[in-house]
Amino acid sequence: MANFPKRRQPVILGAAVATVATGIAAYAYIRRKLYAPLPVSPHVDVHRYMGLWYEIARLPTRFEKGCEHVTAQYKLLPNGKVSVLNTCHKDDVNGPVESVKGTARIVDTATNAKLRVSFFWPFEGDYWILDHDPEYRYALVGEPSRKNLWLLCRTPHLERPIRDRLVGLAHSLGFPTENLIFTPQPVAGKP
Repeated sequence: MANFPKRRQPVILGAAVATVATGIAAYAYIRRKLYAPLPVSPHVDVHRYMGLWYEIARLPTRFEKGCEHVTAQYKLLPNGKVSVLNTCHKDDVNGPVESVKGTARIVDTATNAKLRVSFFWPFEGDYWILDHDPEYRYALVGEPSRKNLWLLCRTPHLERPIRDRLVGLAHSLGFPTENLIFTPQPVAGKP
């Protein structure tokens, strides 16, 4: 009789883990259903999207607090996944460099515009390419909950009319653009 409680512990622990996992999945499903569908670019040429991007603006995120001169480097891997290297200079465009590496996978092969990115396995986040120009000079990236948004450009600065158009598009899609942080980037000719 003394062994009875010990044999039941793995069953109870397994049931508790299953309950928590089900609750998390249900929460994520309900949260996603609270928002209108988020349209993405009709087609993204993954090879052309690869390379260095400068962050022009973002919605505030815990992991980018105090970041200036932010860049993202994407590289297509032989297995079809994407290597991600995000770099930030803390508190100044010439401040100390902090980098984080991750991996992305395409989850919508019809458009190549929906990816899931992971910096810390097993956690993943949505990375949806909402708009880009035909020459892949700039892009608008977000996710369905509208909590994360990035304006990206191949150069450190984006022309004001294009920037305003992308901000207007993001606003029309339900993003809180009044909270955007415009990322300081180096001035041409200076480090």
